Formats: sequence, structure tokens, C-alpha cells
Amino acid sequence: MIKVVRGNPTPEELAAALAVVQARAAATASAAPGAPQPPEGWSDPARIARRALPRPGARTWARTYWPA
Repeated sequence: MIKVVRGNPTPEELAAALAVVQARAAATASAAPGAPQPPEGWSDPARIARRALPRPGARTWARTYWPA
């Protein structure tokens, strides 16, 4: 059940909003229940570490803060 809390939407606006909600629900239901979902772009850890990390070695600790 959907309840309008604020505003006074027209029947067309309400129908458009319900169509979007139904489309999202159908897309979610069509996915396999046990299949892993790909990560969203903003939550992907690879976007944080753009550069490769320094390789382990004798002076690795120094290279983590001082660029070569």
C-alpha cells in the first residue's frame, strides 16, 4: 500500500510514480535469488585505491607516505 504523506499529486503523477516502483520491483524479482549483485559504482572499493600499493620490502613503510 502506498500513502501520499505530503502534497496533492495528480492522477498522472501518481500513476507515473507507481509505474517506476512496479518496474523496480519486477527487475528485482527477475534476478536469481542466490546470484550476487554487482557493486554500485559509489561503493566499489577499487575507486578509492586508484594507484597500486607499494610492494613489500625493506623500506615499504617509508614509501607509503613519501611518493617516489
